[in-house]
Amino acid sequence: MSIPGLENWLSSPQGRYVMNWERQRIDLAVADVFGYNALQLGMSQLDLLAENRIPFHQTVGESGHTVTVDVSCDLRQLPFAANSIDLVVLPHVLEFCDDPHQILREVERILIPEGEIVITGFNPFSLWGIRRYMPPGIQSFPWQGRYFSASRIKDWLQLLGFEVDRPEFGCFAPPCQTQQWLHRWQRVEPTGERFWNITGGVYLIQAVKRVHSMRLIMPRWQDRKRRTKSLAPIAQKESPHGQ
Repeated sequence: MSIPGLENWLSSPQGRYVMNWERQRIDLAVADVFGYNALQLGMSQLDLLAENRIPFHQTVGESGHTVTVDVSCDLRQLPFAANSIDLVVLPHVLEFCDDPHQILREVERILIPEGEIVITGFNPFSLWGIRRYMPPGIQSFPWQGRYFSASRIKDWLQLLGFEVDRPEFGCFAPPCQTQQWLHRWQRVEPTGERFWNITGGVYLIQAVKRVHSMRLIMPRWQDRKRRTKSLAPIAQKESPHGQ
């Protein structure tokens, strides 16, 4: 189902501030990913695959989604064949779903070997994470989500066999509601990126699905030849005096 308050938030100063940073980072992350099929799970109001050159893009939303999507389904049971997708982008999906582990397992299943995943999320160890515990509480988007740290998402991905790049953090301004105050606080962005990197309000994680191939163990022909030679019957020498 759709996330209550998402569309209103995306058009708010907070939403534009966050998504401007994320769109720039996602554009860079997906620009050089090649293949045949790419998926965007969630936030179908935005085209986050615009800078990717894969020919076939699809947006995927949960059943009952109010925004038009290409595929409507339960994100825990993606209707795609195993090893069939080259790129999956998940903008703020994991913190607003009931079973984030299962969604990641499904993404791992449908990705081809060396396929890539891009995830964005709200950082619990930031001013945005603290805001969830302040009045009026967590009744509206994005405060009602379960925020997972970048390190936890990284651990989950590594358990599934992904090779994870170093997370990127952004949006160091506090979650002000007006454009004027957000603009004033944006002066801290360069300082935050340099000195308080892990305290950014949001993060981006990029990872690659690695599949460890089996190594064929060939027989050691020299040893076999040596053993065969040692086991060969010794011809009986003919007596010089005959039988």
